[in-house]
Amino acid sequence: MTHAAKGVRAGVLGMAGALACTSLVACGSGTGKEPGSTGSSGAANGAGQSSGAADGGTAAVRSASDRTTDAGTARMVLRTQVTTQGKTVSADGQGVIDLKNGTSTMTLSAEGEKIEQRVVDQVLYQKLPPGAREGVPGKKPWIKMDLRKLGAQTGGTNPSAGDPAANTAFARGVMDKDVHKVGTEKIGDANTTHYKVKVDVAKLKGGAELRKVVGPTLPMDLWIDDQGRIRRQQVDMTMTPPKGQGADSSTPKKITSRTVFELSDFGTKVTAEAPPAAETADMTAKAAQQAQQGKQQG
Repeated sequence: MTHAAKGVRAGVLGMAGALACTSLVACGSGTGKEPGSTGSSGAANGAGQSSGAADGGTAAVRSASDRTTDAGTARMVLRTQVTTQGKTVSADGQGVIDLKNGTSTMTLSAEGEKIEQRVVDQVLYQKLPPGAREGVPGKKPWIKMDLRKLGAQTGGTNPSAGDPAANTAFARGVMDKDVHKVGTEKIGDANTTHYKVKVDVAKLKGGAELRKVVGPTLPMDLWIDDQGRIRRQQVDMTMTPPKGQGADSSTPKKITSRTVFELSDFGTKVTAEAPPAAETADMTAKAAQQAQQGKQQG
């Protein structure tokens, strides 16, 4: 694995739930296609203007997370692009999700490799390709991370990494003064309104630690349908290692990422089961140890 690929993996593991493909993005270091665009392809309704009481934009954005969760279940698509040291890794995922309890199934692919992912009762399971099982006890096909235990052991740091359901929570951290209506456009068969916003990182779960890596705010684009539900969400991050990290030549000075999360077919059936215990290696403690080491170095 190249130094760049190692750096991408380190950066992805430090993100608070924006990437559901934490293990997959370490599988290669090629270039990929642009996963999304912040530009609106529809009619410009008040483009670039702050959305205040007149158009209800701020209220719509702030309520979008709850309205989306209230929809119950949905099909999801995840597109991620991570760049460091001139290398780009792209990953794509498709699956279904229960937006209320976080249960989900997804197939992720990147660089010709595929990962099957499940989240069951807040435990993340990933079935790794054979070439990515080095370092996994017994080289078992499945790894798991208990997201609740990981959060408790790291003092709330990054408890939701890898959980697709965490994506919709970003809308709860939106700063009212930084909500701007871009226009309207079609997402699939849904009419949506596109907003550009800024997220107060401190308001996110594990935000205190995340802020050390990405700064105080994150730019985000939201496409909200006529029922107030999120149809597309795009989050851009620029991550830099905290002071005390990065001295190792294998650690990148900067990692940039874009994650596009789309929802459709609300009400679809979602079923997921934990894989057989005999085929699963618990990586929770190792992930917590790495997170603690990172905090101490920072």
